[in-house]
Order: sequence, then structure tokens, then C-alpha cells
Amino acid sequence: MSKLLTVFGATGLQGGSLLRYLLKRADVLKIYRLRGVTRNTEKPAAVALEEAGVEMVRVLNLETCGWRTHAHARSVWEKGLAELEVAQGKAMADAAVAAGAELIVWSSLPNVTAMSAGKLSRIKNYDDKAEVEDYIRTLPIKSNFFMPAMYMQQFTEKFKPKPDDQGKLVFSVTWSGRCPLIDIKDAGKFIVPALLSPDEYNGKRFTAATAFYTPAAMVEAWKKVTGKEIKLDEANPGAWGKGFPPDLLEMLKEVTGLIEDYECYGPTGQEDLDWTLAQMDDPPTTWEQFVEENEPWFD
Repeated sequence: MSKLLTVFGATGLQGGSLLRYLLKRADVLKIYRLRGVTRNTEKPAAVALEEAGVEMVRVLNLETCGWRTHAHARSVWEKGLAELEVAQGKAMADAAVAAGAELIVWSSLPNVTAMSAGKLSRIKNYDDKAEVEDYIRTLPIKSNFFMPAMYMQQFTEKFKPKPDDQGKLVFSVTWSGRCPLIDIKDAGKFIVPALLSPDEYNGKRFTAATAFYTPAAMVEAWKKVTGKEIKLDEANPGAWGKGFPPDLLEMLKEVTGLIEDYECYGPTGQEDLDWTLAQMDDPPTTWEQFVEENEPWFD
């Protein structure tokens, strides 16, 4: 009998991308049957997954649901409450152990407060995922940690180059250094190795990025693909955050420091990424490929 693989947040960017990719992997489907957990099984994304062969389950209270055999866990950021993500993550991990699951794949991130020796302490979505990771590592269950970079999708709307007062396209960012990027549709490419070889990758972190890109490199890809002239406005403190609440604005300021000083993953980031890419059998999407696939950018 096949093992059960349960994906939480099945209609979100990470979970939905993972399930759609796994449906294309015959080697995975020989081992696992797929279940998706969502709050609304009637939404179009859930219906599409059900029709594709995923068992979709509606769960409103994530603290009380669990796995039977295998699990990919992704918690969510809700209402800005850091405590909620930590509580949900630990509860799901406990439920996985209680249900006899063999593996948890947790969507994690580095502990920025620790990595920066307290210099950056407001990036709670990183720290909270790391706290749950630390907790999972204490449990009697195999684990693997998917560490996603900044989504390329974030630059398709709100943060893409925009016309200035003269109508010229400007890409305004708050940093000039290297930032890791991932096309989140590639989530499954990074997770499959652990699903196929859970013993080999037990306790391992997968640095989920295609590469580290500077804003200048991103602009060059846009220019090459679209044929448009784009000006780069680096280290613009007002580039991100218009209309954001003050607490989120303060966090975004620290995100700039995270990118500039730590390249998001810390001093071993490039080494960790090189190792991760060497484990994969399906290469991730490059930034230039992503730009090509998401034309037109500027109408």
C-alpha cells in the first residue's frame, strides 16, 4: 500500500506548487498517495487539485489535525501574530509524531536574531520558522527543512519596475547586494530528494534558491527580455513599504540589512546552495527564464 503524503496549505503558493509538481513525478506517485489540507475545498484551486487526483481535506483548526504516514508541513502567517505560526507548527509536528508519520518536511528559514547576534530582531517570520525547526529536531521523527528564498513572483506586480514622473521605468529597491531568488513553482524540485531518500536527507536543510542575484543583474535580464530601458534606483529607503503599517515597515528595514549583510542565509549561504543544487535532478528556473515566462511585463 502506498504511503500518505499530506501537504498543508495545499492551495497556497508553496503547497499548491508542490502538489502540482508531484503529480508530474511518476517516481513519487509510485510511493505516495497525495492529500491536500485547506480551509476551503470548494475554491477553484482546491477543485483543480481534486480533479487531478489529490485527496482534498477541509480543516479549519490546524492545531487538531495530523498525518498518518508522511508529511510536508507549511505553516502560515496570519493576522501578523507570530505566536500563531509557532503554535500551529509545533502542534502539527506533535500530531505527525502521534500519528506515526515517518517524515516531516518543514518550510523553514534561518534564525535572523541569532545569526545577526541580535542586530536584526524584528524579522519574526524567519525566527518563528526557525523555532519550529528547532522543536522538530527534538522529536522522534525524520525531518527535512525546505528553506525558500525570496519569491521571484514578488516582482511581478507590487515590486516590479514602474514609470517615474517622466514615464521612464525605474526599479527601486532598498539594497544593492546579492539576494537569493526562487520561482516558488519549483518548490517540489527541492523537496523531492527528501521524499525519495528520507534516510539520506534526514535532518538536512535544502537552501531553496536558483542563485543569488544583485538588483543590477535582475535589471539586465528585464532589459534583455523586454527590450525596455530600465533605470536602477538602489538603496532607496522609500522603495518598499508604502501603505504598510509601522511595525511591518520596521521589519522591512531590517530585511535590507539581512540581504546586504547576510545574503539572507548567512555566511555559508553560497556553499549550502551549491550543495542543494547538486542533490536535485531537475534544475530550478533562472531569473531570466522567469522573466521570459511572465511576459508581458510592461504594457
